[in-house]
Amino acid sequence: MRVENPQLRARLAGWGVEHRPDQRLAEWTSLGVGGTTDVLVIRQAQCLPDLIGALEVEGLRWRLLGGGSNLLVREGELPWVVLHLSARGRQPEFLGTRVRVQAAADLGRTVTECARQNLGGMEGLIGVPGSMGGALRMNAGAYGIEIGQFVRTVTVYRAAGNRIETISAGEAGFRYRQSAIAPDDIMIEAELELLPKPYDEIRASIRMSNQKRRASQPLNEKSAGCIFKNPRGASVGKMIDELGLKGHRVGGAVVSERHANFFINRFGATADDLLRLIDFIKERIRQAFGYELEGEVILWTD
Repeated sequence: MRVENPQLRARLAGWGVEHRPDQRLAEWTSLGVGGTTDVLVIRQAQCLPDLIGALEVEGLRWRLLGGGSNLLVREGELPWVVLHLSARGRQPEFLGTRVRVQAAADLGRTVTECARQNLGGMEGLIGVPGSMGGALRMNAGAYGIEIGQFVRTVTVYRAAGNRIETISAGEAGFRYRQSAIAPDDIMIEAELELLPKPYDEIRASIRMSNQKRRASQPLNEKSAGCIFKNPRGASVGKMIDELGLKGHRVGGAVVSERHANFFINRFGATADDLLRLIDFIKERIRQAFGYELEGEVILWTD
């Protein structure tokens, strides 16, 4: 999808939106797959109602791209413009044990910056890739914690009503690997309440979390993190391992030998290779264990 109307492009410039035409989303996503479209880089989120209203007048469909770390995008010419919030020049704002963070900020960097202020609790999330917004949308968690437990408010662009509003953590509806925030809503910033801790103690916890990740996850290969949500009381990675499917390959896509719930783009995989591998593993798990797996990775395939 292309932004071709010169009047609209002029309005984008006036809002401080950078128009990047013909972008390969394979270069914007951690899996390294995805087709081509225009990307609009947004510096000031307050322009979202005007921007999205203008796109709708032009008949341009849109989707939001965050860090691209939990996303599988189809190939070819894509049927939507991609919006991308920029965190450039925006630092966390600290007030006591509370911190206001832009949704576009990198999650790991945010954990580190909070640690320098002697604010902890989120150390287990240090190696989770992607943006704060993506972490909030899926209620990212690791090593017994979830980001939702630290959230006090979220500022959101509401597609239904074309407005920006601030909601409470209760209204955000955080649950296991999901939230109640609508797919077309855009998170702008969050206010977190963290735990006062000495920096050295937080740094030790961060070091331990990083060591666990390096030992158990394929950090140096192209992946989107865990592909499936774990059913209650069960581990997808363990089930795949028990079926002897570590290393199973479809085209260029491979089940990681290090963590079986990670699928790797090791040999120039296409989106179709990865989708076929997902379907194959889902069916094998259903037949062997009776679980209907739910995806954790977001699919842009329509």
